[in-house]
Amino acid sequence: MTDDLPVPVDRLTHAASAVFALVFSLVVASLIAQLATSAAVGVGVVAPDTNAFTILRTVASFVGFLPAVVGYLLITDQRDLVSVSLPSLREVGLIVGSAVALYGLQIGLLLTLREFGFGTGQNPATVAAGDPAVYYAAMIAVSILVVGPAEELLLRGVVQGGLRRSFDAAPAILIAALMFGMLHGNVEGTAVEQAAYMGVTVVLGSILGALYEWTENVLVPAFAHGLYNAIIFAGFLWGAL
Repeated sequence: MTDDLPVPVDRLTHAASAVFALVFSLVVASLIAQLATSAAVGVGVVAPDTNAFTILRTVASFVGFLPAVVGYLLITDQRDLVSVSLPSLREVGLIVGSAVALYGLQIGLLLTLREFGFGTGQNPATVAAGDPAVYYAAMIAVSILVVGPAEELLLRGVVQGGLRRSFDAAPAILIAALMFGMLHGNVEGTAVEQAAYMGVTVVLGSILGALYEWTENVLVPAFAHGLYNAIIFAGFLWGAL
């Protein structure tokens, strides 16, 4: 990743391009999720308000990031923007260690907020629509294979990677983390609880951004993120058994 800084107008261009990439991906993913769930309901594969429907919508939404990201890279002629390679044995260890550290950090942040009388909103993805054990078990796999990789490909690979073309590491990581936080603002709760949830997400996103900056391999934060989410769902699964 280069440290050569262009003129300020280029910084604004890359910042605007990062915002466009995020919005474009969200729109495309939303359309794909809507089409997939509508088609599945229409042919009777799934029914609304069921675990199967929620899981399908989640998978379709995040898989929808892929064509959006590919389209963005082709439209902007930035095919080499995302840095990706097969994780080494050292990076596999880093993935596992980072996921555990992220989970521990989240617990610490939540306990700290609680000490000051603050709570965080509840992510709708953690609420089962049917048998909770089945749902949480499925979401463990979805987190590792779909959610983590998709979000990191977009937020770290495209957004942070694009910002790094004209920003130093710290502001690029922070801006991408702020976008990551805003992406998680649709949680249930009061405005204060939603803000607290996004704040925790920004901190965690900054760690994932630092991982990408350090390793220059988007698969490291991708699987660390997915494994971190899987640990959370494993906790819910344990409680549901």
